[in-house]
Amino acid sequence: MRRNDSGFTLMETMVALGILSFGLLAMGQVMAFGIGMMSTAGPDMLARQKAAEAIESVFTSRDTRTTTWARIRNEQGLSGTDGGVFNDGELPLTTAGLDGLVNTDDDGPVESILLPGPDGQLGTGDDLANPLDGFSREIEIRDVDANLRRIRVTIRYNAGPLRREYVLETLISSFA
Repeated sequence: MRRNDSGFTLMETMVALGILSFGLLAMGQVMAFGIGMMSTAGPDMLARQKAAEAIESVFTSRDTRTTTWARIRNEQGLSGTDGGVFNDGELPLTTAGLDGLVNTDDDGPVESILLPGPDGQLGTGDDLANPLDGFSREIEIRDVDANLRRIRVTIRYNAGPLRREYVLETLISSFA
């Protein structure tokens, strides 16, 4: 009499379990990576906005004639004596001073973000001020030619255990 063998062997079952286990571990790593990236989305967006704000500050100083073209530079810059209004180097992320420009000598305190308080509503008396202590900003302005300069704004910040940076670069001309 002939035996009818149907079904899977033990070896086929073990190979299938190995493949499924590998797939599940890979999916777990993808999910962990995605969650990690989502946790840095807030600081990443804030860095982009603060870099754009600094660029706008430089353009505003030119457009409103708050500062002359000769002074839209770093204080020391590449030559050591550029004589501009923007401070050199990495500085804390502070509020703009009376001149409306960031990274100048008259800047205010470290910037903070208002978060909703215990009532869950923004704009009430219990709002919480969250200072941006872990953020710094550097504005670097270099001559390309007599009527053109390169502006590079670098925002450095902590996102989880990592120190990250966002760089925004553009050109500005002397013509408003």
